[in-house]
Amino acid sequence: MDAIRIDIKKLRPAALLPRYMTELAAGMDLFACLENPIVLAAGERVLVPTGIALAIPAGFEGQVRPRSGLALRQGVTLVNSPGTIDADYRGEVGVIVINHGSEPVTISSGDRIAQLVIAPVRRALLAEVESLDATAREGGGFGHTGVNGG
Repeated sequence: MDAIRIDIKKLRPAALLPRYMTELAAGMDLFACLENPIVLAAGERVLVPTGIALAIPAGFEGQVRPRSGLALRQGVTLVNSPGTIDADYRGEVGVIVINHGSEPVTISSGDRIAQLVIAPVRRALLAEVESLDATAREGGGFGHTGVNGG
């Protein structure tokens, strides 16, 4: 598997670098970098700093995604998922976390709060036309195919 180089800068000494937790993991875990723990009430959202900045190469993006274990066990997920880190962004990576659970959740420095997937990006060339080619689906959307497979 070919790897691409991503330069990373710690913005605070306590920051932990993202890392793959298993050999074939698609995403690297992102860690909270906090001066004090955050108690996230049910229904509350907060921007959690990671203490890192990235230099993602042109032609790639960073996709910030929820961690399935947090979602299942505590109802914690991300508001904008996947969040995008553009190749020209050099600021601190932050993660917008929401507590969909019924109990408060404490986030401490060093907690794994999200995962980062590096993905290729293709830019689109838009061409305005008078009509679009026909398809079997046409304008059907938002559940138009039904609910079950029968």
